[in-house]
Amino acid sequence: MAIKTILVPIDSGTHIMPSLEAAFILGRYFHAHVEVLHIRPDPKAAVPLLGEGMSGAMIEEMINLAERENDQRSGDSKTAFEEICKAFGVSPNDSKPDPSSAGNELSCCWVEETGREEESIARHGRLNDVVVCGRPIEGSEYPSMATLNAALFETGHPVLVTPPKIADSFGKQVAIAWNGSAEASRAVRMGLPFLVAADKVSIVTAETDKTARETADDLAVYLAWHGVNADPVYFSPAGHGVGEAMLLECGKVGADMLVMGAYTHSRVRQFILGGVTSHVLSAATIPVLMSH
Repeated sequence: MAIKTILVPIDSGTHIMPSLEAAFILGRYFHAHVEVLHIRPDPKAAVPLLGEGMSGAMIEEMINLAERENDQRSGDSKTAFEEICKAFGVSPNDSKPDPSSAGNELSCCWVEETGREEESIARHGRLNDVVVCGRPIEGSEYPSMATLNAALFETGHPVLVTPPKIADSFGKQVAIAWNGSAEASRAVRMGLPFLVAADKVSIVTAETDKTARETADDLAVYLAWHGVNADPVYFSPAGHGVGEAMLLECGKVGADMLVMGAYTHSRVRQFILGGVTSHVLSAATIPVLMSH
C-alpha cells in the first residue's frame, strides 16, 4: 500500500519541529498529503474536577485563563506550521484535498478542533496511512505518552516516533527489529512502503533462548517476494538489555530508521519492569516506525 496521507498531531513548543519536519520529509518523498492536527482542550470539561466550595466567579476566571492559554498554544502551533510550510515551499490547503484533484506532490492542511486529545487522534489517525508523533521526553509535559498511546493503540495504523533531532533525510538504510512476534510482523507489513524504497534493509535479531536463529532468514525470504533484499544480522545482548543492544546494532549497520513491533509484552509490564519498547522510546536517536 502506498503512503498517501500522513497525520501529525502537535501542541506547542520547540519539541514539535522534529515531528513536523519528519512528516513533511515523508510527504515530499511519497508525494503525500500531511494533515497537521492541533487539539484544544475544552476548559469546561475540567469544571467537575475543580472541586466544591468554589464560587461561580472563580470557576469562570479559571475557564477564561485556560482559554487564554489555549489561544497562546494554538497561536504558537500555527506559527510553527506556517514556518514548516515556508521551509518546504508548500502552500497549505484549507482542508484535505479531494483525491481526484490532488497533484502528485506534497500537500498539507491545518486542522484545529476542541475536545479530548485521545479521541481526536484516534478519529483522524484511522483515516491516515501514518501517524507521526514526537518521542515522549522525560520531565516534559509534551510530547505526551497519552498522545503516543492513542496513536499506537487506537488508530490501527503505524506510528513514526521521531527523536528530539531529525536528519534532513531518513529511510535510506532501514533496520527491522525482528523477533517473529505478531506485533513485529504487523510492523513489517505496514512498513513495506519504507522497506521497498530503502537502499539497504537489515533484519536485526537478538540471539536469545526465545528467538530461533533462523527466524531472520525466514523474514528475508518473505521480503524477497516483495522485491526487498534484506540482510539478516544476529547479535548477542551479552552485557546489555535487548533494547540497548539492538540500538547499538542499529548503529553498527548504519541504520537511519528502525521498524519494530511495539509492546510485545503488556504496557503495564513494560512500565514496571522495562522492556525493549520502553528503552527504544527513551533512547532512540533515529525515527522508529512502530505498530502494535
